[in-house]
Amino acid sequence: MSTKVGSVALGRNLMSGLLKGLTMAMGVACVAIGFLHMALGIDSVPDMGSSGVTADSQSRFFGAIFVGYGLAWIWAARRSPIPSVVVRWLAAVFMLGGVGRLISLAVYGVPHWFQIVLTVLELALPPVFFWLSAEDEKRLVSVGGGRTRVAD
Repeated sequence: MSTKVGSVALGRNLMSGLLKGLTMAMGVACVAIGFLHMALGIDSVPDMGSSGVTADSQSRFFGAIFVGYGLAWIWAARRSPIPSVVVRWLAAVFMLGGVGRLISLAVYGVPHWFQIVLTVLELALPPVFFWLSAEDEKRLVSVGGGRTRVAD
């Protein structure tokens, strides 16, 4: 194998490992955040103050949904090969959350600074996942691996 081919293969394997690691990290973080929201309700959100019982109920409900979302990331990270289409859908949903925060910013103004940090992450991370999953697909095609079923 030539040096150039070997270095391309090494680079693609590193990116595949990065995709797996980031996908797992995303899942673990979402599960942890979801459980935090379920346990603390509105107290888990900066600047929510005394928003009341309805806001607390909604926060705990969405915490449970976020646990499920995180478990979907973990499921994807544990597949071999990682199902790129699933990663792209999960990343798109994450980006949609960032878009929702932008709408809130436009309608109600600037929120607590931590919400701005979350918005940046929600808009910046999905393109990384889109890129890494596309590179992983190229790697699989180049080694003749193709794709495996996603419905395990």
